Amino acid sequence: MTFRIDRRALIATAGFGLGGLMLPGGRLAAQALLGMTGFTHNVASGEPGSDSMLLWTRYVSATGSPSKVRAEVSESRDFAKIVSGGQMVTGPWRDHTVKVTVDGLQPGRTYFYRFIAPDGTISPIGRTKTLPVGKTSKFNIAIFSCSNLGFGEFNAYGHAAARDDIDLVLHMGDYIYEYGRGGYDGGAKFAARIFPAGEIMTLADYRLRYASYRSDPQLQALHANFPVIPNTDDHEGANDSWEGGAQNHTSDEGDWSVRRNAAMQVWREWLPVGEQPWKSYEIGDLATYFRTDTRMIARTKPYGAGEMMRAPDPAKAFAEFRDGAWKDPSATMMGTEQESWLFHQFARQKATWTVFGSGTNMGYNYTPEEALNWFGNDIPDFRKNYARQGIAAGKAGLPYNLDNWGGYPQARSRILAAAQKNDLDLVVVTGDSHNGWAFDLPEGGRAAGVEFGGHSVSSPGLESATMGVDPKRIARDILDHNKQELRWVDTSNRGYMHLSMTPKAATNEWVFMDTVKDLSLNTKPGHKMLVRPGRKVLEQA
Repeated sequence: MTFRIDRRALIATAGFGLGGLMLPGGRLAAQALLGMTGFTHNVASGEPGSDSMLLWTRYVSATGSPSKVRAEVSESRDFAKIVSGGQMVTGPWRDHTVKVTVDGLQPGRTYFYRFIAPDGTISPIGRTKTLPVGKTSKFNIAIFSCSNLGFGEFNAYGHAAARDDIDLVLHMGDYIYEYGRGGYDGGAKFAARIFPAGEIMTLADYRLRYASYRSDPQLQALHANFPVIPNTDDHEGANDSWEGGAQNHTSDEGDWSVRRNAAMQVWREWLPVGEQPWKSYEIGDLATYFRTDTRMIARTKPYGAGEMMRAPDPAKAFAEFRDGAWKDPSATMMGTEQESWLFHQFARQKATWTVFGSGTNMGYNYTPEEALNWFGNDIPDFRKNYARQGIAAGKAGLPYNLDNWGGYPQARSRILAAAQKNDLDLVVVTGDSHNGWAFDLPEGGRAAGVEFGGHSVSSPGLESATMGVDPKRIARDILDHNKQELRWVDTSNRGYMHLSMTPKAATNEWVFMDTVKDLSLNTKPGHKMLVRPGRKVLEQA
C-alpha cells in the first residue's frame, strides 16, 4: 500500500495548529489558544453503531455566548442529499464542545458529516463508518496508546490517517499526560507545545491541556477520518491512579475526587465518547469489542514494589506479599458491577472474536537478572532501582509491574475463567507500557486467550533508560526469562497496532514509525502475529 498525506493540507485544516503553539512567549500562545473562535478543533466521531454515530466538534461564538450548532450527514462529500442530522446548544459550561448522536444510518457504510454554526459557518468535513450487521468477512482496527506531546511528533496518527484499510480506531489510554513541562518529558524541545505549563489539576487546566493536544494536525486528521473509541488509563487523571488516589497526587494538591471528576468531565467533553463508563460494540457476526474502565472507577489501590524493597528484609516482604495480599480476591481492576456486566455479556457472545480492551498489560512479565547489565554509567540510579525491584519481585515469583493486571491475579483469573467457561476466542488489546508485547494468556493450565500489547505513539520505552544497549539483546533477555506467557517483545519503537480480523484469523501488526523527533510518515519493518479460532494461542504471521 502507498501512504500519502498532504501535510500542508493537514495544517491548513487544523485550526490553530501546533505551529502556533511554538510561538515565542508562552503566555501569548496560551491566550491565543483560549481565545480561538469558530470551529476551533476540527471534527471527530465515535460510539459507532450499526445505525447511529456520535459526532463531535467544538464551536466558540465571537462573544463566547451559547450557540445552537447543527450537524448534517450525507453519503457523499458534496452533501447533495442529507440523510441524517441533529442539533444541540453548547456554551462555556461544557467548554463549547458539541456532541450530537445521529440515527437512521445504514450498517457498514461510510458517511460524511459536518456542522453548521448559527452564522452559517461550516466546519471541516469528517468521514466515518458504521459497524456492520450479520455476516462480516473482514474488519480492521488501528490501536493507539500513550501519546505524550512533549516527547515528539504524533506521526503514528498521521500514518494511520492516510490509510484506506481502517474501519475503526481504538485508543487504549494516556491520550494526554498530566505533567508540567520539564517533568516527565525532561524539558524536551517539544514540551513548549504543552499548555498549561504546569501540572494540570483543575477543570480549566484539563481543558487547556486537551486544547493543546487536540491542536495537533495529525491527531485531528485521525479523528476526522475514522470513528474513535477511547479507553481510559491513568494519565487522563494522574499517574498510577486508582479509585481513591494516584501516585502523582499528594495531599497538598487537594481532594483527589475533585481532580478525578474534573479529569473525567473534560475527557467526555473533548472526546467522541458517550456517558456510559463501559460499553460493548457489535461488529456483525465477526467480533464484539468491550470498552472497559480499569483505572478511574473501582480499581483497588495497587501495592508498590518500592515499599517492599525498603523493608528490613526485602525478600521476606515480597514472599509475605506473594502469599497474602497479592492473592486477595477483593483486589479489583474493574469492580464487581463492571465484572458482572462483562460476564453476562460473555455468556451471550455469538461472534467469532471477543475483543477486550484494557489500559494495562494482562500478560505476566518477569524481570531477568540480566536487566542490571542494560544500563550505562550515565543512567540515573533511580532508573536502575526499577530493575532491582523487578528482579527482587521475580525471585519471589511475582510479576515486575504490580500496577497492571500483574498486581491483581484473582481479578485476572476471573476474566480469563469467564472466557474459558463460555469457550470464547478472547483477544485482549492493551497499552500503557510504551513497549510492544504478545502474550498467551493461560488460566488453570489451559489456554484462555491472547494479548496484543501496544507500543506508544510518542512516549519513550525501555530504550530511554538503556541507551547504547542493543534492543535485540534486551528483547532476548526478556524472552528467555518469560517462557510461560510471553511470545514476543519490542522495547525500542514507537507507532501503533493494526488488527485485522477475519473468520479464519485475527492478525496483529505492530507498525513501527521511523522517528518521532521530526515530522515523518516513514516506517521501519514491523512485526506480525496471529491467532486462529479455537486455538487460543499465538502464531507467527
